Amino acid sequence: MAEPAPRIVDVAVGVVLRDDGAVLIGQRVPGKPYAGWWEFPGGKLEAGESVADALARELHEELGLDAVESEPWVVRGHAYPHATVRLFFRRVRRWRGEPQSREGQALVWRPADAIDVAPLLPAAIAPIGWLRLPATYRISCAAELGVAAWEAALHRELDALAAASPRGAMLLQLREPALPPAEFERLFARVRALRETRPLQVVVSSRHPASFARAVDGVHLTGRDLLAARERPRGRWVGASCHDRDGLEAAGALGCDFATMGPVRPTASHPGAPGIGFDGLAAAIGTTPVPVYALGGLAPADLERARAAGAHGVAAMRAAWRA
Repeated sequence: MAEPAPRIVDVAVGVVLRDDGAVLIGQRVPGKPYAGWWEFPGGKLEAGESVADALARELHEELGLDAVESEPWVVRGHAYPHATVRLFFRRVRRWRGEPQSREGQALVWRPADAIDVAPLLPAAIAPIGWLRLPATYRISCAAELGVAAWEAALHRELDALAAASPRGAMLLQLREPALPPAEFERLFARVRALRETRPLQVVVSSRHPASFARAVDGVHLTGRDLLAARERPRGRWVGASCHDRDGLEAAGALGCDFATMGPVRPTASHPGAPGIGFDGLAAAIGTTPVPVYALGGLAPADLERARAAGAHGVAAMRAAWRA
């Protein structure tokens, strides 16, 4: 006789972020499973309660925070020895009050790229990686702009990033199927060398030979290559182009670090596609298992609307390189 499926407990999890990028982490108190381990705050949903309402209630009860505003982010399942949970991670950027330890738990603020508390609850490890993804994912368009003009724009944007955020780094997809192979190889060599002195991480589209991606920070899989993959490619970052829920599920199952979804608006890159709009984006992302960059006719100025729809940030190609 088959074992009954385990009951899944829905949990709202708050990734509370200060303006300086630090994230709030709490330590589980004695008497709870995994006592002494560190986690993001949150708790179980009550009957009939929305995830946003459950999180606001939990952050008030645990931390004394009021007027909590959160945005959907990622939904992941995790099987612990004592329970199987479905974790609804939501980013929290606005609230009223200062976090207080109402349950006796230790609380610390840490930069997302320097979290030094241990041990971390197993389900808290992946979100720490997601927090290191920048808000804007930039895609090259050297063939369209001209190689020299695009490289000048790249240097300009790197200068602006370094001035605005000393800890930040640009995440760039090098995607140039229209460049002749020899010209792409020369461009790749210059961009790769730039990583040694500038805050730049590079992934290469799987349209190009895999040797290029292995020489930098990772790969971005086309939708076709995502569905054909049987194991996660090597690399610090693995992204994927997704066009529907099945694609997002495949990206999650493969272990991708992020995905793109769109087009949100009509673009020259997607002729004939009308664009799904931000409402369509929210419906398409739904309970995404990976952070999603909204793609298609978007610019960094669209970031707040994309986040409200559940996206991690925006992916920009032409708009990323405008002066």
